[in-house]
Amino acid sequence: MFGTSGVRGPFGDLITPELAASLGQALAACGSDRVVVGHDARTTSPLLADASSSALRSAGVDVIRAGQVSTPTLARGVAWTDSDAGLMVTASHNPPEDNGFKLWEPTGQAFGEARRTEIEATLNANEQTYASWDDVGTEHDADYLTARHVDALCDAVDIDGKCSVVVDLGNGMGGATVEALLRMGCDVQTLNATPDGHFPGRPSEPTAETCETLCSVVANTDANLGIAHDGDADRMMAVDETGSFVEGDELLALFAREVVTDGERAAAPLNTSLVVDDVLDEQGASLTRTKVGDVFVADAARDDDVVFGGEPSGAWIWPDETLCPDGPLAACKLVELVERRGSLAAQRAALASYPLRRTSVETDEKEAVMEGVRDALMDTYDSGRISTLDGVRVEHEDGWFLVRASGTQPLVRLTAEARDEQRADELLAEARSFVDNAQ
Repeated sequence: MFGTSGVRGPFGDLITPELAASLGQALAACGSDRVVVGHDARTTSPLLADASSSALRSAGVDVIRAGQVSTPTLARGVAWTDSDAGLMVTASHNPPEDNGFKLWEPTGQAFGEARRTEIEATLNANEQTYASWDDVGTEHDADYLTARHVDALCDAVDIDGKCSVVVDLGNGMGGATVEALLRMGCDVQTLNATPDGHFPGRPSEPTAETCETLCSVVANTDANLGIAHDGDADRMMAVDETGSFVEGDELLALFAREVVTDGERAAAPLNTSLVVDDVLDEQGASLTRTKVGDVFVADAARDDDVVFGGEPSGAWIWPDETLCPDGPLAACKLVELVERRGSLAAQRAALASYPLRRTSVETDEKEAVMEGVRDALMDTYDSGRISTLDGVRVEHEDGWFLVRASGTQPLVRLTAEARDEQRADELLAEARSFVDNAQ
């Protein structure tokens, strides 16, 4: 049930008040005495948060209600409220009809595999535990968490307020970005700033296609850059001053170059571009490749010599600050970077450029498809060229491709990279042929 980023699905189908209540009961059964509960702006989020809170209190657990907040605010809030766990009601960047749940540790890290397995086993056992009438849990509000998050953002960066920034919140929960940048003196223009679970301004996921308005506004103003968040603001993507969307691998390389020094490491999933390896090699640093999913990047970031982690999808982790992907923190770090190094477009132009191709194949049988792909690739290539860390990655002398099942959607994802455009297309087509043959 639980993927690497919690559980998500259509409300009324997979995601129901009954599941929300069962999840609260499971957290109680697994030893939580205090849980902080928050939710995003989706129309169904408050009632799901209510159901979880009621179940937690009925089992004797004290509940701290964070209200409508971003996911990184809630994740940070586990420690700030001295809670044992955090429960965030959100479907992140999924469509408005979906909802879901993310669970958080006091470290700010999402529940790892062991805790997810424990929670799922408890859910499957369907055992209900109730406290006595005089020992039910209490409920208290914590409406200060966003303000504390803004304070943390301002403490984490050194911004002089020289930048003009356009922030597209996507009708989601990224308001901390705007508050922090304004406090630090930046000129800020907003798009889709009113939280609205229908996401009327644009689809929740910030991509080149969904951020066309942001690109146009930045291109036609004197803005230094544009920022885009998803619905729960754990992701951050960007637009340079020319109005061009910045690819996630480029952001990863720029962030890594700024913070990772000689002998240190960055962490990123195995579908990350070779441009990140190049940047780190120049600095005597290295890249540790992980499974896809911010929880795996966060796991790697717990090592002392890993000082930054990120995913091209827009999740960025500075472990000295928090182990959760924090979109507002990433936004502030990027503004700081532009103030320090100048034009974002020029910084991008200085990076090596390797053609990277990504696509997805819809399937309701992704596990079976992946099994067929894995067997076929193992029969075709020497084992030394294949990695099965997450899906199947095949190395070629002039590039690589990766086939893996999505952890949250009925998709098989394909990625290919090479030194020239034609070869990248060929490698992607090769990967697609193995998927097609396995269906």
